[in-house]
Amino acid sequence: MKDDDYGVLTAPDTVRIERLLPGPIERAWAWITEEDKRAQWLAGGAMDLQVGGRVALTFRHKELTHADDPAPPKYADMAACAELLGQVTVCEPPHRLAHTWGGQGEVQYELREVGGGVRLVITHQRLPSRDDVLSVSAGWHAHLDLLVARMQGREAPRYWQLHSRLEVDYADRFPV
Repeated sequence: MKDDDYGVLTAPDTVRIERLLPGPIERAWAWITEEDKRAQWLAGGAMDLQVGGRVALTFRHKELTHADDPAPPKYADMAACAELLGQVTVCEPPHRLAHTWGGQGEVQYELREVGGGVRLVITHQRLPSRDDVLSVSAGWHAHLDLLVARMQGREAPRYWQLHSRLEVDYADRFPV
């Protein structure tokens, strides 16, 4: 894993993580906004792409990973299905989207073309606790590794195995 794949804290309650995706930008936008594509790396569910629009993300982690990759006990309640509701706060296709993330702040996706690819920057802000910062950082990191693999037609990593390792890494990177 490359060092620049890791997210960074931009404030005590805010993590920013970046990835270079295959282009064009409209394709990357579709993987973020279209339910069938988003379900392959993050969560399905409807997303009303207008400011004030409803976001209903349905996480099915069992479908994102391998059968021999069970959720750790602390995430067992999220293994089969977890739902998160939010509201769109910014929608500027195909460059910027932001929405609330249940009770865990707000997420912003920024896309810009660089060379033949697309730079995706995700900023998740107003996370309620250090545990949330660590879990969310590991989660975004693992989900983005899935996104890149899916977009490139490669086999996806074992989500929970990766997430567990990343939580330890982020605890070391983001000391108290």
